[in-house]
Amino acid sequence: MKKKHIVFDFGRVLFRWRPEQLFVEQWPHRVPTAEAAAPFVADFFQAYSGDWGAFDQGLIDQDETVARISARTGWPAVEVARVAAAAPFELQPFPDTVALIDELKTAGHRLFYLSNMPGPLAEHLERTYPIDQWFEAGVFSSRVKQIKPSADIFHTALAQFGVAAQDCIFLDDHPANVAAARALGWQALLFTTATAARPQLAELIRN
Repeated sequence: MKKKHIVFDFGRVLFRWRPEQLFVEQWPHRVPTAEAAAPFVADFFQAYSGDWGAFDQGLIDQDETVARISARTGWPAVEVARVAAAAPFELQPFPDTVALIDELKTAGHRLFYLSNMPGPLAEHLERTYPIDQWFEAGVFSSRVKQIKPSADIFHTALAQFGVAAQDCIFLDDHPANVAAARALGWQALLFTTATAARPQLAELIRN
């Protein structure tokens, strides 16, 4: 089996991310069910662009993010802050993806990560989970002030990892990020579950 450089996204790939449930838990007075949460998720995160996108990119801190979302939506800042403060704890590792990481490491592949992640969430993950044992190196968007699907962050990742694009396999749950990686010469898989990814990944590794 060929040895590969395999690059993982974090949210919805390695770590659970259920923003609808986050609102149910933090704003039960506004959001009684996950089904009712969709417009709140859309307004709060703006498809991870806008205010939260700037937070992801490390251009503003958490307090400024809360202030901007509150001013834009009219939601009380204290309630917005509650959602932001709870967000890191929603990120829980998927056991099957952790198992996949262990399998790939045992097989001798080099593992890296490339994740859009605000600074406080990145710090929480590093404190809570063995990121440095799972991965050789990685890039968080907030630390390089770049964000997927911009080409810049993919170039930054390659430079930090010391590898070539054609030697990388990238796993991400967002089609735009997968498309951006492929356009730059990476191999890339649209991730849904580790179970679904295994045979696709094995085929790419063989080729």
